[in-house]
Amino acid sequence: MKHKDGKPINLPDKNSKVVPTTIMIVLLCGFCFYLGGIFCTDNDQKMITNNIERAITSPKDSSVPPLQIKSITFPECGIDYQAYTPCTDPRRWRKYGTYRLTLLERHCPPPSERKECLVPPPDGYKPPIRWPKSRDECWYRNVPYDWINKQKSNQHWLRKEGDKFLFPGGGTMFPNGVGEYVDHMRDLIPELKDGTVRTAIDTGCGVASWGGDLLDRGVLTISLAPRDNHEAQVQFALERGIPAILGVISTQRLPFPSNSFDMAHCSRCLIPWTEFVINIHLICISGGVYLLEIHRILRPGGFWVLSGPPVNYERRWRGWNTTVEEQRSDYNKLQDLLTSMCFKLYNKKEDIAVWQKSPDNKCYDKLTQESYPPKCDDSLEPDSAWYTPLRPCLVVPDPKLKKSGLGKVSKWPQRLHVAPERITDLPGGSASTFSHDDSKWNKRLRHYKKLLPDLGTDKIRNVMDMNTMFGGFAASLINDPVWVMNVVSSYAANSLPVVFDRGLIGTFHDWCEAFSTYPRTYDLLHVDGLFTAESHRCEMKYVMLEMDRILRPGGYAIIREATYFVDAIAKMGKGMRWDCRKENTEYDIENEKLLICQKRLWHSST
Repeated sequence: MKHKDGKPINLPDKNSKVVPTTIMIVLLCGFCFYLGGIFCTDNDQKMITNNIERAITSPKDSSVPPLQIKSITFPECGIDYQAYTPCTDPRRWRKYGTYRLTLLERHCPPPSERKECLVPPPDGYKPPIRWPKSRDECWYRNVPYDWINKQKSNQHWLRKEGDKFLFPGGGTMFPNGVGEYVDHMRDLIPELKDGTVRTAIDTGCGVASWGGDLLDRGVLTISLAPRDNHEAQVQFALERGIPAILGVISTQRLPFPSNSFDMAHCSRCLIPWTEFVINIHLICISGGVYLLEIHRILRPGGFWVLSGPPVNYERRWRGWNTTVEEQRSDYNKLQDLLTSMCFKLYNKKEDIAVWQKSPDNKCYDKLTQESYPPKCDDSLEPDSAWYTPLRPCLVVPDPKLKKSGLGKVSKWPQRLHVAPERITDLPGGSASTFSHDDSKWNKRLRHYKKLLPDLGTDKIRNVMDMNTMFGGFAASLINDPVWVMNVVSSYAANSLPVVFDRGLIGTFHDWCEAFSTYPRTYDLLHVDGLFTAESHRCEMKYVMLEMDRILRPGGYAIIREATYFVDAIAKMGKGMRWDCRKENTEYDIENEKLLICQKRLWHSST
């Protein structure tokens, strides 16, 4: 196995870290346990195949001993690593070019440069303010960055008062507050009012006030912004309890499947939507590669919302340091590109313009081989989105999908429990497996809450399911004051479209690398068989150190694993200053156990 740069992955010692071959044999569909030890009926065995349910791969022979490791204690990283993001580290930017901001993309350190230390919190760090109060304020010492306050003070993004940052809900394009801005947007898009629009992505999100406001309106938004050496926009968003992830539209696809989001939004996000000329057959063609990526991740009938240049250029051009002619030209070019991609102008008023992606394939059927942009070749997998280069072509929705477009999927909240059409793309996937998965996770959650009483209270807000299948864990938490980032392994079966189709959010990721977030940004990490699934590729200690980096002090980890791994995980947790206890699963079986761990709050000794 190799990294994207061709360098070999540093595999763990096969004699001590890899599960024996007999342990890793895949249990066939006739095997009588589901993931988590749920006993099957004869009908259940026919319902689910091994490709859908992760079987417990502990040995049948209980004489096989658990994995043993020596006691280990991890040192502290220096205090200058308190905001360390390994794969988007400003210390390494000089190695990469500035063209199209490639330096802001993921560039993970090679194995020889990985840190094996614990990232310290800032001096004065204290437990975050609880939701929903955290939406409006956070502790200054938890995110001690004054630059954004000074540079954006006239736009009312945030202001510092005493020992807190306050978030008045302002922004470049909504000086009167984000609430008024969203009200105006809802007038332009009635589908925002009735549950039709559920998932959204905000590119260039600022401090995520737009996504925060939409939470109360039933819309779940991923706020996206690159790692910045000063602004720390994503860290502010997560400190507030609003979903966010580090990312940039540059040369690689965003880590989401095609046809996923109901809406995409850009409020003067400064993304050059019409730039970057593409050479096709030695002919220079007009740009728009970033718009092609927005088109890919929007579901049929989805909306793209733009406020800021060049919208409303007739009135605004003087404030944009340009001429009315230049802005008119930019707007016309934008409109032409969107039309060529089968978008139609849906509504427009003052500073906001809304385009809608074609709800069906009639427009794409009319495109010729000479059209720009060309339709993607069938060999270009539309859901490939982990270190996949942006392609100068149009991803046409699969005409076989009749119920995945906006207006065809059920409205929120009904869609949460309706088996998505795309579940049948997974081997063995069906409405029955989906229903069974829902029931399983409801039962598991009841057990989890007995073991961890803070789950379901305002003490836990930001949650990550590190290796989900259908988003069942997140669905079982839907009535609690949390949001869940559902992560699907880039090496696993592609179940992420199912997660999005049911109105949840998530991302692709490879846990052999660091996640795209700042330190101390999650209150709860949920792990279900991750070490069993990935131990042949990823060294356990690096996965554990990454979990420690992104977990808030005082935060929890629920680790559900084969008994083979549990003691080794607990020993590593102790070396990271976690307090862990072993518990039985809801079915009290021997070959699977739970670890309930809490990360201690500690301060740097340097």
